[in-house]
Amino acid sequence: MEKSSNNLLAFSAGVDSTALFFWLLEKNIPFDIAIVNYHTRKTSDEEVEYAKTLAKKYNKKIYIKDCFLERFSENEARKCRYEFFEEIMKKHNYDTLILAHQLNDRFEWFLMQLSKGAGLKELIAMEKWEEREWYRIYRPFYNVSRDEILTFLNERGIKYYIDETNFDEKYKRNFFRHNFSDKFIKLYKEGVKRSFEFLEEDKKLLFDTDWKREKELFWFEKSNPKRDIKKIDLILKKLGILPTKAQKDEILKTDFNCVIQGKIAIDSNNSYIFIAPYVKIPLSKENKEKYRKLKIPPKIRGYLQKENICIT
Repeated sequence: MEKSSNNLLAFSAGVDSTALFFWLLEKNIPFDIAIVNYHTRKTSDEEVEYAKTLAKKYNKKIYIKDCFLERFSENEARKCRYEFFEEIMKKHNYDTLILAHQLNDRFEWFLMQLSKGAGLKELIAMEKWEEREWYRIYRPFYNVSRDEILTFLNERGIKYYIDETNFDEKYKRNFFRHNFSDKFIKLYKEGVKRSFEFLEEDKKLLFDTDWKREKELFWFEKSNPKRDIKKIDLILKKLGILPTKAQKDEILKTDFNCVIQGKIAIDSNNSYIFIAPYVKIPLSKENKEKYRKLKIPPKIRGYLQKENICIT
């Protein structure tokens, strides 16, 4: 990793992010930290204070977000968290978001997707490096097990916090973690690591992108619905949206003609599928006629005009 990069570490004071904090220090990789306080646990404020202490001691900038959710859910918490990270990164010109996902997280995700029915891309969605529209995600621990991380912390006598909600099996990920993934990793860690490496190579061979792109506009030639929805899923993730099954079903049901979360337009003509930020503005008479002749679908036209994009 380039030591000149502007890096922001997503910090929680838990096992993984605390180990990552000190690992980055040992590697002399520059970074600052961002932490979200959901105020849902007794130790939430203590964890923020610990983050402040580390930031002061090691001369790191720290950004803190108080996120009060009417009803706590993993999806809403994740949405609040990532919106905060992206806001900070844009405002302060960070180009890399460092996340503490590790091997157990990847295998836990794998099993959860396997239980629902998923393809290769969904099964191994977490990658070491992930390119987003204007920044990168870096997961240094993506092939390191939780036991290895705990050993790192304990050998150095590093303080960390345990999130007690991680033991509540009403959350699906905890159910999979405690009943399946952690036990399996303890027994077959090296085999799981090698399997993920093989699967990643297969994924690269199978999913070379064949779409075209101009700014945040993507388009590709229609093939079949199953393949097309996989491409759309990947593009939406690049645009910062993790589509749910219901949203994917809506995309197919509307024949690739809908708006996701009021933000991203998906539209199509007889030959192509287009994806772009949804922009609703009056079109000039000249552009109306031009887009009609080019058979550009309606939901995409506002973004083309706003960004002055010309495609043929």
